[in-house]
Amino acid sequence: MLAVTVGVVFLPIAVGVMPERFFEAGCAAGQWAGTTFFCYGFLWNTLTTGIFIGIMGPTIGMFLVHREMALIGETLAHTAFAGVAFGTLLLGVSGWDVRLLAVAIVVAIGGALAVQELADRTGSYGDVPIAIMLTGSFAVGTLFIDLGGGFAFVDINSYLFGNISITDDRSVTLMAVLLLAVVGVVGVAYRPLVYITFDEQTATAVRFNVRGYNALLIVLTALVIVGAMQILGVILVAAMLVVPVAAASLIVSGFKDALYTAILIGVGAVIGGIGLSWTYSLRPGASIVVVAIGIYLLAVVDSTSRSDM
Repeated sequence: MLAVTVGVVFLPIAVGVMPERFFEAGCAAGQWAGTTFFCYGFLWNTLTTGIFIGIMGPTIGMFLVHREMALIGETLAHTAFAGVAFGTLLLGVSGWDVRLLAVAIVVAIGGALAVQELADRTGSYGDVPIAIMLTGSFAVGTLFIDLGGGFAFVDINSYLFGNISITDDRSVTLMAVLLLAVVGVVGVAYRPLVYITFDEQTATAVRFNVRGYNALLIVLTALVIVGAMQILGVILVAAMLVVPVAAASLIVSGFKDALYTAILIGVGAVIGGIGLSWTYSLRPGASIVVVAIGIYLLAVVDSTSRSDM
């Protein structure tokens, strides 16, 4: 419910129908507070996309962390990088656009299903198949970039570390679609996903399609990662799946309460990180992750102090 509410609030911005008065009011309020941040349309796009990521990342990350599959996020990030590199070769582009995101989504989903197949054939989500997919996909992506003309023709830094100014209106609209898809699917499949997260044997006993829901989870993970790569970059994207969840698990008990808290932390980290990025000319992905880790460390201190009492 929390994710849906936040998503609905920012959906008009995502589809490009933000009222002009709302934009002007935001600009005026920002100037009164001493910043011109809210006077730029691309920053509204960045903030909206970031908030969508702050919702989707912890929503999927809750299931991954509790299944001890956090490394899957990093693996799929590198797979998505191969998709982006293939897109640059196929489309001849050197920066983010909606076509490139679409190609990356297709490749990332293929990589997600490949990870699932490797995991099933090896009997677990072990280190070996994950490491092979992680390093192999990054190597393939690098070769695609070389075939397309090399790093001199591609803004490799924006792919690896994110970029605060790359989200156009169409990309934000695509992110809104991804948000609705991810939150909607998780809402519908919440019960079986929780079952397979904590007890696959019981899930099998009650006739849930465990293999199918496992595949669904990593496909959703791939979708989230591709969207988050725009701002966070390949290297940092997995952090948004893990860090808010880890912090929330220290603050509250209960799966659903931790999920809501993780979303709040994720959104807060995005807003704080983008603010730092704009104010001090820092990379947005790194800023967001540092803020999230700062919240996590505060949660650790709070948890430790409570346990000592």
